[in-house]
Amino acid sequence: MVVNEMEVILIVIPAFIIFGLGYIGQKTIGFDHRSLASASLYLMYPFLAFQTFYENDVTLEYLYIVVFCVALMVILIGGSMLLAKLRNQPRSMSSAYILAGVFMNSGNYGVPIILFAFGEAGVDYAIIMMVVQSLLMNTVGLYYAARGSKTTTLSMKDSLVKIAKMPINHAVVIGLLVQFLDVRMPDFIMQAVDLIAAATIPTIMIALGMQLATLKKGHVKNSDLAGIFTLRFVVSPLVALVLTLVLGLDPMLSSILIVLAAMPTAANTTMYALQFNTEPELVSYSTLVTTVVSIGTVPLMLWLVGAVA
Repeated sequence: MVVNEMEVILIVIPAFIIFGLGYIGQKTIGFDHRSLASASLYLMYPFLAFQTFYENDVTLEYLYIVVFCVALMVILIGGSMLLAKLRNQPRSMSSAYILAGVFMNSGNYGVPIILFAFGEAGVDYAIIMMVVQSLLMNTVGLYYAARGSKTTTLSMKDSLVKIAKMPINHAVVIGLLVQFLDVRMPDFIMQAVDLIAAATIPTIMIALGMQLATLKKGHVKNSDLAGIFTLRFVVSPLVALVLTLVLGLDPMLSSILIVLAAMPTAANTTMYALQFNTEPELVSYSTLVTTVVSIGTVPLMLWLVGAVA
């Protein structure tokens, strides 16, 4: 089942309302948006990561999706680094290209789109990809964010140490261990986890809206946006198509992975860019603009995979 464009737009509108809340609040009142981003990253997001890995069973479908996600990420990182090299960009810009061009919003944006377009059967696949993408973003994404920091020059060892100390990754490991050991968490603990997890994504989006409100005209070049657009909306779905053919996946799973690969830039990358000062204006602006453009690209991609299927 493929949805029409108006129905998809209605799914996207709530995200814009939350972005707008942060934008208006920053413009009218003014906040320390870096502190809010840090609180989201260190205090709130670990609870969402734990909830995700604790509640979603590990199945054989992980194998295909893990291979797909890792291969797609490696190819897109190569494309991002090549783009930065061709444009003679510094390391901070190379990392920003990777954050904005490689990691897609397969969770709070992609999952509801898949639910509406493919039903409950499709959501199971989407959640698995969301979990895998979350792990990749919380490790590889964090590494490149730390590596491209404009505030502090970090060696590979220092970057890896910083990643190892991130509470998000600890939460992922604990969530997986608790699931594998079949430990049932007490209800009073999960109630707290669920409340914080539910507030995490909106908080991240509000922080993004605040960051966008601080942008000044001319700080983000159209040529940089064009490169990220190409990676997100052209290269990523084409590579996804090739990978699904190589892996020989069934039509529904292939369609879902291709659609998710064409999602806009992940909102979480803005947190990393803010935290490590890795071209935060470019990363956050890319998130907003790719999300706006996705109002047209998502229905198009759904129509294309529907036509192929």
